[in-house]
Amino acid sequence: MTLSNFGIAGVQMYVSASQDNVERMGGYMKHISKRFPWVRMVLFPELCPLGPSREKAEALPGPTEERLRELARETGLWLIPGSMFESVATPDGTVVYNTTPVIDPHGNVVTRCRKLFPFRPYEAGVDGGTEFCVFDVLDVGRFGVSICYDMWFPETTRSLVALGAEVILHPTMTDTIDRDVELAIARASAVTNQVYFFDINGIGDGGVGRSIVCDPSGYVLHESQAGDEIIAIEIDLQRVRRERERGLRSLGQPLKSFRDRACEFPVYARNGANGYLHTLGPLTKPV
Repeated sequence: MTLSNFGIAGVQMYVSASQDNVERMGGYMKHISKRFPWVRMVLFPELCPLGPSREKAEALPGPTEERLRELARETGLWLIPGSMFESVATPDGTVVYNTTPVIDPHGNVVTRCRKLFPFRPYEAGVDGGTEFCVFDVLDVGRFGVSICYDMWFPETTRSLVALGAEVILHPTMTDTIDRDVELAIARASAVTNQVYFFDINGIGDGGVGRSIVCDPSGYVLHESQAGDEIIAIEIDLQRVRRERERGLRSLGQPLKSFRDRACEFPVYARNGANGYLHTLGPLTKPV
């Protein structure tokens, strides 16, 4: 039997750049498991466990991931802990990724998502991942994960949805003046892909808050302000399936229309019709 309803709690919390945040994350999870027993999954902001410092990069699996696995086991919750910097030894030296593990209620790491688009040129020294991340919750549905700047590229969300994702889990760390733009992108991503979109930001060293959750019709289910907040929402995956069949608000059917398109997109060919982009100059910080 496939369940339709599923409880997810986004945690907009203070993220310290200098201190370990895992213990406080555990406090939130234990509180959520008692106060909201219908919640089955918890999502934290980008770089939440160890903060936004590349010097704290760890190999995965590693000690911090093991602590997070224990929190999932202890609380019986699915855990998407934001992300942390992952160090990978290669023959040419160490490579760093911005990675979030997806941990099930038994403490198993079912997959890891590497951020596809580091926020270059500001997120320097971080490599981009190459694989789209989806995972299944048994008898519930399929979830997709992307991280922060990934959502600025609509191809990312479209690819996750084409792989069957019905919910996008999107940890972010935005501490800049473009957060209002990201709210619009989150809503547009939800409606153009007929998907629930959870965009959870941090506060303090981890962002300016203003997390947002949107439904597959483009309605805003919740938008936070700038303080600590637990955003516990029960989603209805049957609604996703029905709207994809009938159209959002019984109107447009963008996924079917994209599938049945007559046009191709030569701009996506590396050596195709994207010559103009090569006239824009190098990807560097403005001075």
